[in-house]
Amino acid sequence: MRRIVSSIFVWALVMLLAVPPGTFGQQADQKVFKQEELEQILAPIALYPDSLLTQVMMASTYPLEIVQADRWTKQNKAMKGDALAKALEEQPWDPSVKSLVNFPDVLTMMSEKLDWTQKLGDAFLAQQKDVMDTVQSLRKKAEASGSLKTTKEQTVIVEKETQTIVIQPANPQVIYVPTYNPTVVYGTWAYPAYPPYPVYPPGYVATTAAFSFAAGAAVGAAWGYAWGHSNWHGGDVNINYNQNTNINNNINRDKYKQQGQWQGQRGQGGQAGQGNKWQHDASHRGGVSYRDQGTAQKYNRGTGGEAAKSREAYRGRAEQGRQDLSRGGADQFKGRQDGGQRGGQMDRGSGAFSGMDRGGSSARDFSSRGSSSRQSMSSGRREQF
Repeated sequence: MRRIVSSIFVWALVMLLAVPPGTFGQQADQKVFKQEELEQILAPIALYPDSLLTQVMMASTYPLEIVQADRWTKQNKAMKGDALAKALEEQPWDPSVKSLVNFPDVLTMMSEKLDWTQKLGDAFLAQQKDVMDTVQSLRKKAEASGSLKTTKEQTVIVEKETQTIVIQPANPQVIYVPTYNPTVVYGTWAYPAYPPYPVYPPGYVATTAAFSFAAGAAVGAAWGYAWGHSNWHGGDVNINYNQNTNINNNINRDKYKQQGQWQGQRGQGGQAGQGNKWQHDASHRGGVSYRDQGTAQKYNRGTGGEAAKSREAYRGRAEQGRQDLSRGGADQFKGRQDGGQRGGQMDRGSGAFSGMDRGGSSARDFSSRGSSSRQSMSSGRREQF
């Protein structure tokens, strides 16, 4: 009898050691972000037109490339048309990031508010359906308060059967980015301890006015990469490589199709090459660690204590990075955690980062840190953040 009990104990111990570190803790707490945190993060952009919103959400999963694209855009302000299209095609960034070059204020906002951008990306990766549902919830609140309505800049459509709210540009060739104070447009905020994250485009001053629109951006070369569209009923974002072919014919779409990021992942009602469910490409992450254990394991990347050390080492350096813009991008960019004053109730674990240079050596350093993190976790250490 003792031998049987001993054998059972040994096998149980073997099975326990075979389970990846943190698995049990993650099962007990499956949601990476609580609902109040999701609303806090999404409030500043939930009322963007669908086509722009999907690009922002996808691009947020590649925060390092957001910073690179913002710097590149500032350095190439005069570049337009075919010259811009050809130059963008030479950049290694994800298509969703390239599409935002058409909206420099949005790109700058995401680059300067890295802490928020990284949280948005983490939420979109870990809880995509929850993110999509939360956007709809916020839109319904804005509509109920009388803030969200059709204007000369946008068309608001409420589907009768599902009450899904779709926001489209009034003119498909011109997209207006709304700027608004989330504490006003959504009515009484349900979570005082989690106020909307203070994210605004450059130069905006929060007022009591519900909505304002910046000058419309005529869709151009960069917008040719805008292949994402909201699948509200499926709770995800779908990709159609054939969108916008009349806007930018300089893009080698076959190259992106062959990369296979989204192949075999059809969304509801999707067809081969059209309506495929978007899939995150970890190769564009640039070594930036993922927030939670489940996402890190899914993409075979690191998280945990080493990521926290990395964040601590580079905190407080974004100002130096902005000064480096004047040197044409040759100096190393350094990030800092930004925008946390009013969002202080949020988990402070996914701060800003640094680490890109012309040769990409810093990205390799981040990959090494990710490997070190996985080794650390395998030895039983797990730092919650």
